[in-house]
Amino acid sequence: MPLLAQVFAVIAALIHVLFFVMESIVFSRPTVWQRFGVKSQADADVLKGMAFNQGFYNLFLALGVLVGVALVHTAWETSGVAAVVFGCACMLLAAVVLLSTDRRFLQASIIQGALPLLALSLVVFRARS
Repeated sequence: MPLLAQVFAVIAALIHVLFFVMESIVFSRPTVWQRFGVKSQADADVLKGMAFNQGFYNLFLALGVLVGVALVHTAWETSGVAAVVFGCACMLLAAVVLLSTDRRFLQASIIQGALPLLALSLVVFRARS
């Protein structure tokens, strides 16, 4: 797996850890829930459980990618590449779903999906070479 693909995948994973923190740990802060387009504290209170759950999805994707990158450097390299590809594909597809729900989430979907797309592109390019 190309080193640059690993770097992009790790940065994407770290961004998803940040999403976990925002959604599962500090979502109750107005500066955080407003970033997600939530309009009031009452709405944030209703969404808090869902955000908590979603944050853990992001954490698990990040951990899958990080474990995959670690495995790339072991005898289980093929399994590591598969884990990274799967995690990055999930991140990218989630970004597409986010954008499809509301065009106002363009910037957020780019933040969520650009690095996984770059990592996947490098893996595919390397496989075709």
